[in-house]
Amino acid sequence: MSDMDLTPRTTETGGDEPARRKRNWLPIVVLALVVVAGGVIVTKFLNDSVDYYCNVDEIGVRDGCEEDRRVRIQGIVDEDSVAQDGSDTLFVISFNEASLPVHYQGEPGGIFKECIPVVVHGVIEEGELQGDRVEVKHSDEYVAENEERLDESENDCDGLG
Repeated sequence: MSDMDLTPRTTETGGDEPARRKRNWLPIVVLALVVVAGGVIVTKFLNDSVDYYCNVDEIGVRDGCEEDRRVRIQGIVDEDSVAQDGSDTLFVISFNEASLPVHYQGEPGGIFKECIPVVVHGVIEEGELQGDRVEVKHSDEYVAENEERLDESENDCDGLG
């Protein structure tokens, strides 16, 4: 018949199992470090870019409503508190018997006036909100549909003065 050798081959080490290839761990470690670093950077970016929404009475009380952090603060513009300082506007906002002075960079414009609810974006420094954006949420359509809410807001403002 045939002179073919049918005995199993052995590995160079003498065992019956094939030699295992050594795994190069360096690329896996580098990839893991890149993923971790990316996660840290994204988390830091998201935490720093979030504007926490707070009412005036939550400053220093609720998490995210501390000084030296970018926030959006809702309150009613106090009566007789609006003043101009060069091109800046100074006013005070209040909510639930708590007040906060605001130094706004520019003129709020639009329908901004005393005794209306506003949301001011900025950073609180030394007890004063350094605002760079003011939102007034009352369009003509809102006024037509919610006149009683605006009346309540004005009545609340009368109680502040």
